Amino acid sequence: MTDSRTATRPSDAEFAARFRPVFERIAAGALDRERDRRLAHDEIALLREAGFGALRVPVEFGGLGASVEQLFALLIDLAAAESNLPQALRVHWSFVEDQLAADPSPERERWLRAVAGGTLVGNAITEPGVGAVDRYRTTVTRADDGTLRLTGEKFYSTGSLYSDHILVAADLDGERVSVLVDTDAPGVTQRDDWDGFGQRLTVSGTTVFTDVEVPADRLLGPGYGGPGRTYATAYLQLVQLAVLAGIARRAADDVIDWVRGRTRSYTHAAADLPRHDPVVQQLIGRLEAAAWSSRALVLAAAADVARAVEAGGAEDGAEALDRAELSTAHAQNTVVDLVLTATTQLFEVGGASIVSERTGFDRHWRNARTISVHNPVLYKARSVGAHVLNGEDLPYAWSAGAKSAGAESSAGTAAGA
Repeated sequence: MTDSRTATRPSDAEFAARFRPVFERIAAGALDRERDRRLAHDEIALLREAGFGALRVPVEFGGLGASVEQLFALLIDLAAAESNLPQALRVHWSFVEDQLAADPSPERERWLRAVAGGTLVGNAITEPGVGAVDRYRTTVTRADDGTLRLTGEKFYSTGSLYSDHILVAADLDGERVSVLVDTDAPGVTQRDDWDGFGQRLTVSGTTVFTDVEVPADRLLGPGYGGPGRTYATAYLQLVQLAVLAGIARRAADDVIDWVRGRTRSYTHAAADLPRHDPVVQQLIGRLEAAAWSSRALVLAAAADVARAVEAGGAEDGAEALDRAELSTAHAQNTVVDLVLTATTQLFEVGGASIVSERTGFDRHWRNARTISVHNPVLYKARSVGAHVLNGEDLPYAWSAGAKSAGAESSAGTAAGA
């Protein structure tokens, strides 16, 4: 990190003061949005106006110059206000990080300044029924006049309905590429048809591209799933863990407020008021510990991700990337269990009244459960075990069949995620 960036970077307290009022406004309507499935366009507009999408853009390009650690701390706070929004912006952060890692150029500066001005980037990577990234059916073709055309269908287009541009993974003449298209470009159709029981407002539905023209300068490179080490898998996973940590914080706060106001208890309870009952106090203590520990683990892993980002192409870059990947995998194995346990046990502090739809407490478990199955712990735990026992590769986002001896020693970043 250069001295000029550090010198102009706001402090943690300054960032908190800037965004706390925004997060409070967003949190105030979270339960009603959940009930009504009202998409968070107004809340995204608040974040744009406050410069949230430009957190990582250097001050010299009009951004806020936040460190990686500061970004993830604020993502946890935003998730506590509205868990859908950090996930919706997940690929936006990766896109910005890729621009920061790129060599200086007019294109790099143009995109950084665009983000500083409020531009947001969504994604369209995963395809219905196709698991492996080397089997994309979405294609970019080159017409006789040299223009590029994009055609295909994607699902899990998280954040794209809130964004100005969509980062799309596709096949071009047998090679994986990433292209950036405008959300309002002719031939782009977006549907909010994500039917999961949690994270319902992440706009993770279908995007259809029908002969969409792609300007030559929007062809960005090999994209997600290329062989070799990359900061991107840890970075993107850590956004999900930040969401979980925020859910734990909101769940604990909600239940604490509920218990404080509760006057009914049980005939065999240890105290007349639940807040004086040592059994209830013990469970509240567990919820608090889960929220605190989740945040601490995410921020510890964020420090390793920051070192990997800063190492870039340096000689020690591979070691830093491995450390970030392993730290995030360790955090995932722990945070998921902490938060799922907490959002299940919280119901023990009350009787049938705590499951009333008016409380909305079920959304904490539903949202946490939904986030937790992204890159499932089942596979991540095995990968870590195989690594520490047998030296097998860490769980980077290898494309199917792409591992090779040459790739194992390479280091770099992904153009998309």
